[in-house]
Amino acid sequence: MYVERNGSGPRRFLGIHGWSGDHRTFDPLVPYLPPDASLFAPDLPGCGKTPPPQEFRLETVSEALVRLIRELANPTLALIGNSSGAILALSAALHLTQTGGAASIRRLVLIDPLAYWPWYFRVFVSESIGRYAYACSFGNPAGRWLVNAALAGKRTGQTHLTEGFTAVSGAVALSYLRMLRSIPGPEHYAPVKAPVDILCGERTFASVRKSAARYRQIWPQTRVHQVPGAGHLPLKEAPAAVAGRLFGKELCPTI
Repeated sequence: MYVERNGSGPRRFLGIHGWSGDHRTFDPLVPYLPPDASLFAPDLPGCGKTPPPQEFRLETVSEALVRLIRELANPTLALIGNSSGAILALSAALHLTQTGGAASIRRLVLIDPLAYWPWYFRVFVSESIGRYAYACSFGNPAGRWLVNAALAGKRTGQTHLTEGFTAVSGAVALSYLRMLRSIPGPEHYAPVKAPVDILCGERTFASVRKSAARYRQIWPQTRVHQVPGAGHLPLKEAPAAVAGRLFGKELCPTI
């Protein structure tokens, strides 16, 4: 996988982007990176500068992330998952837990995560109309504008919830949706014992808040933090607050 590195400090952070993202998802954090930290941000298979896998399967992507974690841990790292990237981070953490490598992850940070397959994505994985539905919404400029406008309450006026789809092919985006559909329920990740921080935008989706509550039930060690003023894109909308939680300062209230 292609990996972008920022910083050279001994504290290592690995950021996993979500659906339609790439390594640039974590660029807003770079100005807030402290001298003792290094931030690694890969392009997932099929995204950005990383070629697609031979087969889009959860196990394939998880194993690629596990290899990267083992390569970068020195001897540990904090694993960050943004949006649907949180599920991929959890899948990699579970794999390491089951294979004796859990100690390499000192902390999990999930940013606006979903614990459940959203019902409104089902149309996009339909064999009969999925490609057409994607082409009419995320696959063209007018559709992206309409979706972004419809979700105005879940973002700030300066951000665009569908902007990332201009840089990812429809085939790759739909492949990831089908792969994410195969993910088990949140209880599947109960064996993961690393400290967990969940950051949720103050104006995010109800499904994200529900997911955070469910994760806290599964992992008693979980701390849930609200990012003031942010919607579903805390990294873009409140990078200073997110960086504060990631890198050591207390800028987000715990809820």
